[in-house]
Amino acid sequence: MGVFLGALVPSGVMMRPAAAQDPALLAIGAGVLDFNDDEAAGAVAAEYLFSDRLWLLRPLAGVMATFDGGVYAYGGFGLDLVFGGRWVVTPSLAAGLYGEGGGKDLGSVVEFRSGVQIAYRFDDDSRLGLLFHHISNAGLDDRNPGANTLMLTYSIPLGAAGAK
Repeated sequence: MGVFLGALVPSGVMMRPAAAQDPALLAIGAGVLDFNDDEAAGAVAAEYLFSDRLWLLRPLAGVMATFDGGVYAYGGFGLDLVFGGRWVVTPSLAAGLYGEGGGKDLGSVVEFRSGVQIAYRFDDDSRLGLLFHHISNAGLDDRNPGANTLMLTYSIPLGAAGAK
């Protein structure tokens, strides 16, 4: 996997998985669920990224709520990739439960989320980032419209700090 990822990085740019001693993070975000659809809705989210790792993967758990009453609670894993010490790209996968409220019908209560966040890491390990993810039921139901989300996020370190 490292060889594949290394091929995607321009020469001279240092990329590495985040250090095992990185602190846990509480990420808060605001943005739009289904920003590219006529059923777009404002959304807010909170996510906890654990400091412990399973190999290189960082467990995460979170909840997102839309302004039209939809709620999505999920758990999964992310992989922090650090570029130049300050930029962190975090692809992630999660599974969760979705209630549409007065919002978009995604076809199933069980939904999967895949996404990527690009964030700038400050000296105190806090991060300011942009998160994109896609939610889909992966064909568990005949109806599977999916939804794309775009959010601005701020991650607060919980524990030891210090830029790597």
